[in-house]
Amino acid sequence: MDELHGYYIDDLEVGMTDVYVRTVTETDIVQYSQISGDDNPLHVNEEFAKQTVFKGRIAHGMLTCGYISSVLGTKLPGPGCAYLNQNLNFRAPVRIGDTVQTRVTMKAIDPETNNVTCEAVCSIGEKVVIDGTATLWVPNKRKKT
Repeated sequence: MDELHGYYIDDLEVGMTDVYVRTVTETDIVQYSQISGDDNPLHVNEEFAKQTVFKGRIAHGMLTCGYISSVLGTKLPGPGCAYLNQNLNFRAPVRIGDTVQTRVTMKAIDPETNNVTCEAVCSIGEKVVIDGTATLWVPNKRKKT
């Protein structure tokens, strides 16, 4: 792996794992709302959010899913890979101040199609907040002539 290319398909092995950890901040929520256009008051208005089942503001689910993309795009398989599919289960809310650990594990590798399947789990301590799978295309090593 180098800074311009992550792992090549031939370098990957089932069971490989990498992690990204981030604490969600007020700034994260505000900036994600602005960038995504999702200004649902559940995320940005404390008074509104207190009246909901969540009893306070929660982070955007897709903000937290972005941490999965961070692992996939920068660590495992890393730069050069491309998303093909992702399935997600939202298990519990994430709040400002929560530290989310995102773990991605290589589950299947198909060198014929250059596709890999990864398991992704976002957790706060022992509590899983998001889990699912992602399928990605991963490049071959370039052959020198």
